[in-house]
Amino acid sequence: MTHLKTEIILNAPKETVWNTLTAFDQYEKWNPFIVSSKGKAVLGTKLTNKMLNNGKANVFKPVVTKVEPNREFEWLGSGLLGMFKGRHYFILEELGNEQTKLIHGEKFSGLLSGIILKMIGDETLQNFQKMNKALKEVVEK
Repeated sequence: MTHLKTEIILNAPKETVWNTLTAFDQYEKWNPFIVSSKGKAVLGTKLTNKMLNNGKANVFKPVVTKVEPNREFEWLGSGLLGMFKGRHYFILEELGNEQTKLIHGEKFSGLLSGIILKMIGDETLQNFQKMNKALKEVVEK
């Protein structure tokens, strides 16, 4: 397993979903996975994210690698001297009738990716799904 991917249909326009996903200073109010985030959705900038996984809080500082407003956002994080990298992404697909499909996932690479994913992969996937459901609640209000 080197790729985790989730999908959810949100009954909200893609602009609303985008604005919520990129309002990092609001994550602490609704996001059960990435419980705080600082930074801006600007290509090349560094974010400071705090996530809960395996019952532990971890801070990581990924770099924003893709920004296509109302369509796609991505960051790249790395750890353990670059031996584990994660390319986290959000893709928004407009479905019409003010519906948006969110494709949310992460592609992992590096020497230790297989070992680390065996340890945290299932819980990380569940946390992506929890984040998706929480986002759905927020954007559909």
